[in-house]
Amino acid sequence: LSTRQQQYDHNSIINRVRGQVEQWRSLPKPGDWQVTPETARLLQHWRDPNFAGLRPFFCQVEAVETAIWLTEVAPHWKVGKQIIDALASENRDANPELFRLALKLATGAGKTTVMAMLMAWQTINAVRRPGSKHFTRGFLIVAPGLTIKDRLRVLQPNDPDDYYSKRMLVPTDMLDDMGRAKIVITNYHAFKRRERIALA
Repeated sequence: LSTRQQQYDHNSIINRVRGQVEQWRSLPKPGDWQVTPETARLLQHWRDPNFAGLRPFFCQVEAVETAIWLTEVAPHWKVGKQIIDALASENRDANPELFRLALKLATGAGKTTVMAMLMAWQTINAVRRPGSKHFTRGFLIVAPGLTIKDRLRVLQPNDPDDYYSKRMLVPTDMLDDMGRAKIVITNYHAFKRRERIALA
């Protein structure tokens, strides 16, 4: 896919991020993680070998750890700032004024669980740290079709089968915070231009 004008080199920055996240993950003391107490609590909960429910898979935890590292940890370190600058540069070339991160997981890896974990991390921090610019409790989820949209209802904290309580992704004393999330789940067709029929 590479051309003389545009070269694709995905692995170098991905592997660099993964290496940094791995080093950070190996720090034994939560006080050294450079994250909020709420984030540290969630990480300990998800990594707990005695997890009460279906424990999140390593790839799911790693995906969330990556987002957490890029948001909360990387800005404090020289190598982290270099990575963020590189990602920002790529975003400027592809999406001016819209900074995006993508987490790629294989089919069947449990992306809905990852979404729930990310939303829990963001919401709980946003509720308990309302002045922070790093966290939000508002989410727009755009599904590729009606079937997927229906499956994603488990991301709503008030759904009977919500992942936060049913899959125990959030400690019980933090569940009330999830009720303050503002979540809109829609289909991408909602953004398509509608054809107008002129009536004679």
